[in-house]
Amino acid sequence: MADIKDFQCTYDNSAGINGEVTKGLNLEFPDAYMHWDTMASLSKALKEHDKAAFCELPFCHTVEAEAMGGIVNYGNEVTGPRAKEYICTTPEELLELSEIDFTKGRIHEVLLACKTLRDQGEHVVLQVSGPFTILNVLIDAKYVFKAMRKKPELMKEVFWKLGTEILKFIEEAKKYDVDLISYADSSGGLNILGPKMAEQVVEDFTYEFLKKVEELADDKTLILLCPKTTFALLGTEKAQFKDRQLSGPMAYGEGCIEMIGKAKFAGQMCIKNVGYRLENAILKEVVLR
Repeated sequence: MADIKDFQCTYDNSAGINGEVTKGLNLEFPDAYMHWDTMASLSKALKEHDKAAFCELPFCHTVEAEAMGGIVNYGNEVTGPRAKEYICTTPEELLELSEIDFTKGRIHEVLLACKTLRDQGEHVVLQVSGPFTILNVLIDAKYVFKAMRKKPELMKEVFWKLGTEILKFIEEAKKYDVDLISYADSSGGLNILGPKMAEQVVEDFTYEFLKKVEELADDKTLILLCPKTTFALLGTEKAQFKDRQLSGPMAYGEGCIEMIGKAKFAGQMCIKNVGYRLENAILKEVVLR
């Protein structure tokens, strides 16, 4: 069996906005989560408040699922958008969900906000969710885990249906000049799946999916992996770390920006940990085998 280590992350499924940021912006919630201009303003204000090297969008993990028909409670500035009620009770129903239309809805507004920030000279991290995170909005997890045990081939088909939409989202993001794409699926981490199922997911989906994502990383795009995904790949011997020399000690986010066009994947730390520094001036690139 694979030896997958877990990553203890305090940012799992984080959503909402720091109250200190929203206080001076004169925005109404949840309406501010719905439009490209207010999204861009919020993201830039958060970047400045956190002293980060980049802007980040969106402010939740529900955008892809909503674009496939999921029902979302848009919350407020404290909680942010989250799942409201499930629309599926079987994996078979998941396979019938519509493809994402990137020309309308909140997912389109997110892309427009990204482009606005890029046009203003900002680096933008687009958070892209993995299958388990998307499924959390669409179906009760008990049905997912039951199907993974009893109908693994069917669930593999579900993962790839969602994976195809995720790949299209990344392709669209590149058209809007997004330069940092963060892929995370903490809802499918080792602490939730357990070692055997976590290994199964890497074998059935994650590795081959990321090989396709790798093709989208170019001289203008770096893919950021959640460390939970990184450790799953390392533990199943599907990837290894490669030391990449930076120009000097710097914050992790700054190191990722410096590696755009030089590396395909980074993933040693959560990108939300803006205080994490690479004091040895080395970024560990994640290299797929």
